[in-house]
Amino acid sequence: MHFEKLLYFWQCCFIIFGTKIKDTLYNMKKLILLSLVFLTMFSCGDEVQFNSPAFQGDRENELWRATAFSASIETNGYLTITGTNNFETVELTVPSVIESEFIVGDIDVIEAKYTDGFGTEFSTNNTPDESVSVYPELGEIIIEEIDVVNKTFTGTYRFLAFDASGLNSIGYTNGIFYKVPLISGELPTDPITCVDVESAAQIAFLAYEASYADDLIFVDSDAFATACAAYSQALTEQRTFCGDSDGALQDLIDALGDCEISCEIATANVVEAELQYSTATIGNYIEKCVQYAFYLQEQIDICDDLDGSIQVEIDTLNCVDTDGDGIPDVFENFNGDIDGNLDDDDSDGDGNPNYLDADDDGDGVLTIFEAKDADGNPLDTDGDGDVDYLDTDDDGDSILTINENADPNGDGNPDDAVDTDGDGIPDYLQA
Repeated sequence: MHFEKLLYFWQCCFIIFGTKIKDTLYNMKKLILLSLVFLTMFSCGDEVQFNSPAFQGDRENELWRATAFSASIETNGYLTITGTNNFETVELTVPSVIESEFIVGDIDVIEAKYTDGFGTEFSTNNTPDESVSVYPELGEIIIEEIDVVNKTFTGTYRFLAFDASGLNSIGYTNGIFYKVPLISGELPTDPITCVDVESAAQIAFLAYEASYADDLIFVDSDAFATACAAYSQALTEQRTFCGDSDGALQDLIDALGDCEISCEIATANVVEAELQYSTATIGNYIEKCVQYAFYLQEQIDICDDLDGSIQVEIDTLNCVDTDGDGIPDVFENFNGDIDGNLDDDDSDGDGNPNYLDADDDGDGVLTIFEAKDADGNPLDTDGDGDVDYLDTDDDGDSILTINENADPNGDGNPDDAVDTDGDGIPDYLQA
């Protein structure tokens, strides 16, 4: 082919110069130089201009051409462009079928891989040994054109890939793939883009930030972990589709750690829980006590408890209502024992201490059914200073409750209490 081009060139020269070419060394050198330039132009044109599908690149500064090439799209949307010369293979993988620049060498899902004739793989996902390089070698895969009609891909690439040891490498520069056909998978109708994942990451960040906002009474560790994990995943997606050449996104992901609330937050939760516990009433005591114990345990789990003082605090809590009468045990210590002894508190003298007595005042109406407000706190119907569940004469009319037909069927529930005047207030509560 080159001989025919050279012959054509000489014919052109004869036309231009006619038959009067001076047979001098100077002109001969000039003609030889021109012919070399002419051949070089034709030769270079063959390498960089394509009229048909192609896949090639400079491997270690020598031209490498694929004799077969194709593209495939996986179910996860990843695109892989492959070229082979029957002995060696180059594979270029990107996570989205879009016209964009993808940086290889900083995230695994964007990969350039070379397999030599002996089956040894060189990948941009292999970390170079520190004796070779302390930094990952970055390259790029650029999808310049996607022909959706003919289903072909055109673009460029360059990369430096290492073997599994990290000591040996293969480099490609000036890589070109031109109109490589799709032979497996389908072009997505709505491929994910960098803009999409950046927007999703911002939304996830706002949700994460809200999970530990200053105006929250408590930071819910489960809600925090869920929001944190979602944000971490969104950042990972952003790295995948946008790249992370400066490592800023990976730094954010690393800073999230295992998505556990900090010791500072755990301690703040305990402070608030203790305040609510210390101001609890009969109606909400058990709830506040259990809540306080929960946050104390969380403080141990997150901050540790080197001197055991937090565990001691948990062990001293009594968050139960043993007889299920709606009055927490700690509120049934009526004689004020400092040691909290409940066995010597028997309001009705029936031999059962109040914390084990379903009817503390023995008036025939079970304590759980004695008058309470909307928050579950006991009432004092007659205003004599004794709440109904400890008052044998709830309405203060000098007739004992047990004698006012408060529970005709004897089940302890006053729903069937006698209401003589039919005004909606049973006799045992109406003076």
